[in-house]
Amino acid sequence: MIERTKTEPVVLNMVVKTRNFALVGLRAWVAGACIGVCAAGAATPSVVADVRRDAVVAAVERALPSVVNIGTETIIKVRDPFDELYREFFDPYHRRQAPGSQYSLGSGVIIDELGYVLTNDHVVRRADKIWVKLSTGTNIYEATVVATDNQSDVSLLKLKAKPGEKFAAITFARDDDLLLGETVLALGNPFGLGASVSRGILSSKSRVSPMENQPLDIGNWLQTDAPINFGNSGGPLVNLQGELIGLNVAVLKEAQGIGFAIPVKQVSESLSEMLTPESSADRLWFGARVKAGASPLVITAVQMESPAAKAGLKPGDILLQVNGRTPKGFVEFTGLLVAGAKSGVALVTQRGGERHNVTVRLVPENSFFNAALIEQKIGVSLQELTPQLAEAFGLNSTEGFVVAGADRALSQMLQPGCLVTSVDGRRPADLTEAAKILYPKKKGDKVRLGVVVHERLGNFIVARPGVAEVTVR
Repeated sequence: MIERTKTEPVVLNMVVKTRNFALVGLRAWVAGACIGVCAAGAATPSVVADVRRDAVVAAVERALPSVVNIGTETIIKVRDPFDELYREFFDPYHRRQAPGSQYSLGSGVIIDELGYVLTNDHVVRRADKIWVKLSTGTNIYEATVVATDNQSDVSLLKLKAKPGEKFAAITFARDDDLLLGETVLALGNPFGLGASVSRGILSSKSRVSPMENQPLDIGNWLQTDAPINFGNSGGPLVNLQGELIGLNVAVLKEAQGIGFAIPVKQVSESLSEMLTPESSADRLWFGARVKAGASPLVITAVQMESPAAKAGLKPGDILLQVNGRTPKGFVEFTGLLVAGAKSGVALVTQRGGERHNVTVRLVPENSFFNAALIEQKIGVSLQELTPQLAEAFGLNSTEGFVVAGADRALSQMLQPGCLVTSVDGRRPADLTEAAKILYPKKKGDKVRLGVVVHERLGNFIVARPGVAEVTVR
């Protein structure tokens, strides 16, 4: 609280009454006070604040230890829809790729102290080997891709670190906690040369929601005029609290001062889908989605008939403990869930201020999501296409699923021997994935199946692609 307004009239009144004598005395007092302050300041220089250490510097100091450089080796050249959009980031390497060479293609950000790193999918998609270099030192770690979401252009890596080694992790901002025009910082570690910081404002946050099964694009990203330099792709976009609000993704070549970042809300949603018991090596079915990123751990969705649903879990439940331990974050929660799956997982949850103790028994996904579920949903019996089946049906491809049987009322394109290559525009890797796509469909819903019919013309077999529409039963 400033008190000067109360004392100034008194001082002025005193000065008027005492005239020159008072003025001389007042000047002497002020001069003496200044000398005393200056002398005190000279004696204790550490008390004087460094005016350079503002909110921007503080935010950089908080976030920078989590920023990493990402290098890859044996880049595999492929053509895909992202090539032209991201050529800005990769073009320096297109003309001089030597076999076995190591290139610094982008940046990343550590999101968990156990060494989990987020970056763009396009940064690591072409890599056989990945190395990660910390911005705080010269340590270089090999990393592996844990999971990837090419629709949102997000990949999750895991550092191959020593047992017990911990890393500085960034803090996630709350979903949609964005102020138009607020100061933002684009951080990165391009080319492994050290930290890179650029400053700007949040130019646009009113972006459209992504369409189902469609890749994210400019319309879904945050816009900033903070320069996203070469090699900063995959690094964090942070606010003045040093919190992650987005993942740097691209710049617009046709204009200056237009960069883009994947919003933290979408990053969190992708992470919640990528790192689950279902994506573990054992592919265990939990059946609930937990919000990644900022605390607390909250269940956002529960599948019908899933182990989570049978245990009584509901959306909105806050997860407090897993087998007696309090997880520090989403990554540790998932690890504890998988580790205790064989004997049942004891959870402590909170709902409406009350605590509940439940036990979840995870089961293998393929015990529920299988060919039987597919046939139940759409009346088509599918088998995974092995080399032996391909030979038996005279096919020269092993991609897709072979139709082993179908209802008579269905399209001629779904007769035995035909191939199903996609389900509602998605190409499932196996029957489990195909069943998971069909599972939430309700009776009467339409499903579009990508189909390939092989026809023999003389000595040749011709593949005729098409689409068959079926109705969920």
